[in-house]
Amino acid sequence: MPKSDIEIAREATMQPIADIGAKLGIPADALLQYGPTKAKLSYDFIKKQKRKSDGKLILVTAVTPTPAGEGKTTTTVGLGDGLNAIGKNATICIREPSLGPCFGMKGGAAGGGYAQVVPMEDINLHFTGDFHAIGTAHNLLSAMVDNHIYWGHKPEIDSRRVAWRRVVDMNDRALRSITCSLGGVPNGFPRESGFDITVASEIMAIFCLATDLKDLQRRIDNIVVGYTRDRKPVTAKEIKASGAMTVLLKDALMPNLVQTLENNPAFIHGGPFANIAHGCNSVMATKTALKLADYVVTEAGFGADLGAEKFFDVKCRKAGLNPTAVVLVATVRALKMHGGVAKEDLGKENVAAVKKGCANLERHLKNLKKFGVPAVVAINRFITDTDKEVTAVKTTAKKFGAEAIRCNHWADGSKGTEDLAKHVVKLADSGKAKFKPLYPDEMPLFEKIETVAKKIYGAKELAADDKVRQQLRDWEKAGYGKFPICIAKTQYSFSTDPSLKGAPTGHTVTVREVRLSAGAEFIVAITGDIMTMPGLPRVPSANAIHLNAAGEIEGLF
Repeated sequence: MPKSDIEIAREATMQPIADIGAKLGIPADALLQYGPTKAKLSYDFIKKQKRKSDGKLILVTAVTPTPAGEGKTTTTVGLGDGLNAIGKNATICIREPSLGPCFGMKGGAAGGGYAQVVPMEDINLHFTGDFHAIGTAHNLLSAMVDNHIYWGHKPEIDSRRVAWRRVVDMNDRALRSITCSLGGVPNGFPRESGFDITVASEIMAIFCLATDLKDLQRRIDNIVVGYTRDRKPVTAKEIKASGAMTVLLKDALMPNLVQTLENNPAFIHGGPFANIAHGCNSVMATKTALKLADYVVTEAGFGADLGAEKFFDVKCRKAGLNPTAVVLVATVRALKMHGGVAKEDLGKENVAAVKKGCANLERHLKNLKKFGVPAVVAINRFITDTDKEVTAVKTTAKKFGAEAIRCNHWADGSKGTEDLAKHVVKLADSGKAKFKPLYPDEMPLFEKIETVAKKIYGAKELAADDKVRQQLRDWEKAGYGKFPICIAKTQYSFSTDPSLKGAPTGHTVTVREVRLSAGAEFIVAITGDIMTMPGLPRVPSANAIHLNAAGEIEGLF
């Protein structure tokens, strides 16, 4: 019987983090160690990096996720190990897991099998405290907003027009809508508010897009926390919160260095979700890695319609990044589900369902071409896959000018991705990449949302009421019109209906709310029934997480 992910992680022989850093030319005194196997990289060292040409940036994304699993993080880790195995100087950049999914439905997010980052338990639980710092900085601003209102400081915030909610890194539907400041005069002015999950926080987005501490504070300064009675925006700078918030985030903003099971370097930093935020690891980590390695493999959350689109249109646009290749992860099992097969029947050969489900793969490949970056399909292998099913995937990919390569990194580590690694190097070094965002900065905000809905989601139309449309026009007049947009949408479908699998077309995308993230410098458009505070499932993963008799964590994976 094969070993579980957690059993494999426990058997790992980890090297001292100073030895891992040395592989990238990082001296031991540039590492702020959090124990023997994880560390933060000092600002002084980062500032000194003056490499003439950056490494090649490779994005790992995926088909639309299903309960069958795709393995995007596992493939990212496996590809990083594969590149090192063929003699390349490579590292990976991924996001930190949120406690919400760990205790909710998804479980841990450190890869799987023999393609993991370690120490796995630390990475999934608390890690270096970055999420706690982000949540605390966010909620400090919340407290200072209410305090500002309580004392009647200038500029006077209209308590009915506070735009800043609170956050917690947990799935808790009971906190989606709250009434705060109850209990009489000493407790302030009662008002309706709510909580988002920490990964949806604008502070998380700012954290992941900031280029250094100075840029971090500049962005925090610009956060719009509310409005006066005459509807003038009030910023975090005006209520004098940004300095203290930056202090809370000072250590957290340094990128985290850990290792894979094969003792290759890995940066894990930041963690916004791609269904409700921009879904990419920090610019600080990515840019640092590009100065230290010849090839940098990063991932973007959920399917390419969400994570890849936001990676290109938000992160690369704002940070000046130029990706050279894309790896689109798919599994035969997931494509069968997109072809209409129930989860309990996925183990049976069904070539017809694979071919039907490949409509989802086709749509993602077509979409990726619109950004001018060449793609390869990584077929994340399961033992139930048959040769005929794999051939169907390869045939579909070939129609769109992409190779489809079978990968077995879960079972074999780097040996299972050597073919993929060689092809990725060929793509990245080919000069074929001509990256361009989907829409120009000058396009009106509503048209930007409409462009993504039609060109990426396959929608027939974008619907929004007059209030939403007017809000977008008001933001354009206020100087926010050049911001990119970040669409919050279900991850389970190209549409806003999670039950529509495959590649639906002709649907309507309805924007029910828009939010200004002036510090992160993008506009959030919330569609369908998507929630910025998830709830726990009927049987949460937390039910099974415990310490065994040996004091080891069980149930986290």
